[in-house]
Amino acid sequence: METNEKLREQIFDIIKNQLKDNTPPETKETFDRLKKEGFDDFQSRQLIGQCLAVELFEVMKNGKPYNNKRYVKNLLALPKEPFE
Repeated sequence: METNEKLREQIFDIIKNQLKDNTPPETKETFDRLKKEGFDDFQSRQLIGQCLAVELFEVMKNGKPYNNKRYVKNLLALPKEPFE
């Protein structure tokens, strides 16, 4: 459980930086949209984190490059879980 907490903190740090830097802008747009749909800050970050986890998995486990197009596509589909 402790490892999961550390990983979540790191993912939330990445999301925090994406929101602060507005890069990619779809992260902030998605965060704001999810809040308007009734999700709180934590839930919104958690949903965005699922999309980020897909990308991190592909990079770290499969050695594939980060795919911004897929990341944005998954963000736009939230709250539906990312399957791609």
